[in-house]
Amino acid sequence: MLAIGNGAKKELLDQIKLVGVNNIVITPLIDQTEGEVMDLAEQNFNKYSPGLTLQDAESIKEIIKAVESVSPEIIIETSFVRSGYRRSGKLVGVEAGFFKLSNFKLSSGKMFNDQHSYWGDQVCIIGHGVKTKFFSQEDPIGKYIKAGPIWLMVIGILEEKQISDKAISNLGIRDFNMDVFAPIKTVLIRYKNRSLVTKQKIEAAMNNNDDDEGPQPRKNYHQIDRLVVTVSRTEDMTATADIIRRMIERRHLNVIDFEISIPEELLKQQQRTKDIFNIVLGAIASISLLIGGIGIMNIMLASVLERIKEIGIRLSIGARKEDVVLQFVMEAVLISISGGLIGIVLGIFFSALISNFSEIETIVSWESVVVSFTVAAAVGLVFGIAPARRAAEQDPVVSLRHE
Repeated sequence: MLAIGNGAKKELLDQIKLVGVNNIVITPLIDQTEGEVMDLAEQNFNKYSPGLTLQDAESIKEIIKAVESVSPEIIIETSFVRSGYRRSGKLVGVEAGFFKLSNFKLSSGKMFNDQHSYWGDQVCIIGHGVKTKFFSQEDPIGKYIKAGPIWLMVIGILEEKQISDKAISNLGIRDFNMDVFAPIKTVLIRYKNRSLVTKQKIEAAMNNNDDDEGPQPRKNYHQIDRLVVTVSRTEDMTATADIIRRMIERRHLNVIDFEISIPEELLKQQQRTKDIFNIVLGAIASISLLIGGIGIMNIMLASVLERIKEIGIRLSIGARKEDVVLQFVMEAVLISISGGLIGIVLGIFFSALISNFSEIETIVSWESVVVSFTVAAAVGLVFGIAPARRAAEQDPVVSLRHE
């Protein structure tokens, strides 16, 4: 039971490390529905929104005092090419503070500096999986990898991040090991800046009217794909998220084309569910201990009845009542200790079995072994006292005549 609880606790801590502490995540919505249907003229009228931009990130950081840091991200689906090998993946434009905020560490190389970010240099930091795929036999630092149409020089390699499928589905994160990270201005200048107005966008907007088949799908007009805001204090999370929502809504001219989520709240909900699960497991374990203790007490009571003559002999030749009590208590404790040792072996075996054949992670710690063994010995001690006292209260004369 303790191994399952420890596994659930470790899983939660790992997920907290992945999403960071005190983070608010803002993501864009491309298709949104708003307002009430009045008439055809109003129905065809679409409010304009500039979308989620770097200006939003800068405004949040400058205006809201509770915000500690802001990390915008631009994610581009592309392909990586090197030495005749090609693989699809994600090019992620980030600022230098992204890696600290996301608890990423470098295994080698260096982070982006101010010059890289200011000039939009053709540099990148690669995930551990990209290194394994493209640079398995050499050091990537100083080498080039082609991301889409542009060659980027590798200046750093991230340590491997162990991410479970459950964390990916529950928290909406991706496998960062296969990503290539570039300065955000590099992505905006050399790849794509969706906030720029082009002739193609104007024509598409003019032709994006409702027809008999319904409204046409809108393309992504947001400059950035994700915005992570770190709040200084945990107690300010909810209030800050509400302020950010109202602030961005005004900046986007009351168009709700974004959503705000607090990963920590999702994790807390998961933790509450796991706590209930652990309470149920504890209740089952308590019932098992109670039944086991009653079993020990019954065995010892039966032993007292079978050994009345032996008890009488011991009392008649000078044994004290304390000696008889100690004898039977020790016997009960030895029974429970033997069961405890067997239980430890079976507990380790079944913990490994559960971990290998299910999605439940189990961790057997020395603390759990000591606690389990101590509880087993205590059960024997508590439930052995009553039979021991009954044995000590036997009349020696009556006991010697017992057949």
